[in-house]
Amino acid sequence: MIINTGQRTDIPAFYAEWFSNRIKEGFVCVRNPYNPSQVSKYRLDPAVVDVIGFCTKNPAPMLPYMDLLRDFGQYWFVTLTPYGRDIEPNVPDKHRLIEDFKTLSKMVGTDSIGWRYDPIFLSDKYTAEYHLHAFGQIAEALKGYTKTVVISFIDLYPKVRKNVPEVREVSKADRSMLGKEIIKIASDCGMLVKPCAESDELAIYGADCSGCMKISDYERAIGKSLIVPKRKEARAECSCYLACDIGAYNTCMHLCRYCYANAEPAVIYAQNRLHDPASPFLIGNYMEGDNIHEVPQKSWIDRQERLFGL
Repeated sequence: MIINTGQRTDIPAFYAEWFSNRIKEGFVCVRNPYNPSQVSKYRLDPAVVDVIGFCTKNPAPMLPYMDLLRDFGQYWFVTLTPYGRDIEPNVPDKHRLIEDFKTLSKMVGTDSIGWRYDPIFLSDKYTAEYHLHAFGQIAEALKGYTKTVVISFIDLYPKVRKNVPEVREVSKADRSMLGKEIIKIASDCGMLVKPCAESDELAIYGADCSGCMKISDYERAIGKSLIVPKRKEARAECSCYLACDIGAYNTCMHLCRYCYANAEPAVIYAQNRLHDPASPFLIGNYMEGDNIHEVPQKSWIDRQERLFGL
């Protein structure tokens, strides 16, 4: 099966010690965000967990614990954008993050790591020309360290408009122009562009619009075929296989102004104060009335003898 860690928060950046403790103890407990008394308990055992998926803006805190993951398949997305502290207040220096990306790539291999350059938005400061220049610099720096770059254009939900009023909607013409140029730059650096939930409008320029985190991506990362259960699509425009996330909402301390998932900073700080690295839960601990469900788990690896990819 696949365990995800990055749909709700950034575990490598802020909760690496906790996650390492979960790996050592071999299990993790996750509260249902819509029904907190319902708790799912997952085994963290490579006998049943084929791949762990990570999505982070800062992998560095997790690097000292990588030996604990050596028996697990892994796929990492590392987000590197051109925005400053005015937009991403707590994201580390981007030059340092590039070096951390390279270090991680050497550890897991280029088939097990992708770069996310998203969300893309436009403003008086962050113009189209700014993006193309920045994307080119980062792509050149990451050349040979990944084969994939995921892009998306910002969705201006009411909360996003409130938090970043200077941001403008990216028009279809701008999406086409930026996408075309980004795809060319990425191709020159040996990378395939995968738009995230952006329909297929960039396919004509060479983008892979079939999904940014598909089973085939996990399979390529581990070099084995997977036989996976069917699941409901999370969103109509999303073809990715995302399930079994062990994170918790309102716990990401990056406080990016464009984030539509997190609550106000005061809520996030309050949640963070409830974090205990020794707890089975990311936030808090066992509570009276918990209904703990031990999730049935098994490996999805196709055990038939065959050459992967044939």
